[in-house]
Amino acid sequence: MACYVMLSTLTDEGRKTVKQNPGRVKEVSKEVEAMGAKVVAQYALLGPYDFCNILEAPDNETICRVAIELGSRGTLQTLTMAAMTLDDFIASLKK
Repeated sequence: MACYVMLSTLTDEGRKTVKQNPGRVKEVSKEVEAMGAKVVAQYALLGPYDFCNILEAPDNETICRVAIELGSRGTLQTLTMAAMTLDDFIASLKK
């Protein structure tokens, strides 16, 4: 499976939701997995982004569906990037 980094920023509505129900963050992870992606790791951040999620998905289409679905709710905005291990990166340069 391909690896992706998804950075997210809560909207005003998202901040209200998380304040009222902090466990909602983990509920969303289950929804992401139901859409076909695997949540590998999650971090709360200080700075311009609120969360960093490391995800695996079978293809770009799946991760696009996840990003669009989450963003369409109006509670967060996402920035999603494909990622690869350093070993895979180095191997690709040797080809």
